[in-house]
Amino acid sequence: MGVTPLIWIITIAVTVAFFIWEFYAHVRTPHEPSIAEAAKWSVFYITLALIFGVGVGMVSGWQFGGEYFAGYLTEKALSVDNVFVFLLIMTAFAVPKMYQQKVLLIGIAIALVMRGIFIAVGATLISNFSWVFYIFGALLLVLAYRQAFASHDTDPQNIGIVKFARRHLPFVDQYHGDKLSVKIDGKRFFTPMLLVIVAIGFVDLIFAVDSIPAIYGLTEEAYIVFTANAFALMGLRQLYFLIGGLLERLIYLAQGLAVILAFIGLKLISHALKINELPFINGGEPVKWIPEIPIWFSLGFIATTIIVATVLSLLKTRKTAKATPEVTEEKTEEVAS
Repeated sequence: MGVTPLIWIITIAVTVAFFIWEFYAHVRTPHEPSIAEAAKWSVFYITLALIFGVGVGMVSGWQFGGEYFAGYLTEKALSVDNVFVFLLIMTAFAVPKMYQQKVLLIGIAIALVMRGIFIAVGATLISNFSWVFYIFGALLLVLAYRQAFASHDTDPQNIGIVKFARRHLPFVDQYHGDKLSVKIDGKRFFTPMLLVIVAIGFVDLIFAVDSIPAIYGLTEEAYIVFTANAFALMGLRQLYFLIGGLLERLIYLAQGLAVILAFIGLKLISHALKINELPFINGGEPVKWIPEIPIWFSLGFIATTIIVATVLSLLKTRKTAKATPEVTEEKTEEVAS
């Protein structure tokens, strides 16, 4: 793709600038964003991501443009699951809505740093060890299975790192605005806000394990991996406030993401077989008969899976909502009789 160090520096600088601007323009003054505000900025970031993808296609070719769009779509889908867990954490710790923006922005910044580290490590491994595709593929298949049968019932306050922080640091039970610590009677205490950020940071690390191998199954270009992740995360704060209520209706989201992860996992393993160098597989020779899955097919498969999971979820929850009043009426009649 021919990305120079200067382009990398400019890209990272612009990304950091966006986060700084987000803080001063939207987060510095605590408030709960309206649906209109969240929708407006969500559209802005999605449009920005699409324009960037078109730019990649026009400058570097549509093979790379397709890889970017497939990666961005995958990361955006995974980020919706990320939003759901953020919502659970905010609820478990009873974070006042007016302070949730700051927590989200810090959490998203941590997520981008975590993924940046994973991207660098992944790029190094891929460039030096072709067999790493086997590991990434197997990891995604395991994660797909766990995603399909995932349960979000775990109390975020019982996360090991949160319990460790409670045991070893002095905490107060009340929030003091959006402060992470407060001085009481000359002694420094931490507020529950720090625990929330610790929990979100830990979740970000877990999600990085999912997302980075997944996108490396669609492209080997570290620049595309980084930019797709950056754009997916940029609009995550607004997405949280925009679809917070809708998340409960996306009951098949986990299964849809599991299908995507499994597909990419199989794609990684097939790619590993095509470039195989392991002596105990096919005598150390590439398995040439395996067909290459084109990027247009991957993009279409991912988009179709997301659409099907969303439509089926909405149809199911709508049907359940219609059936619920009927059941309630029957019970009322029984009590009355």
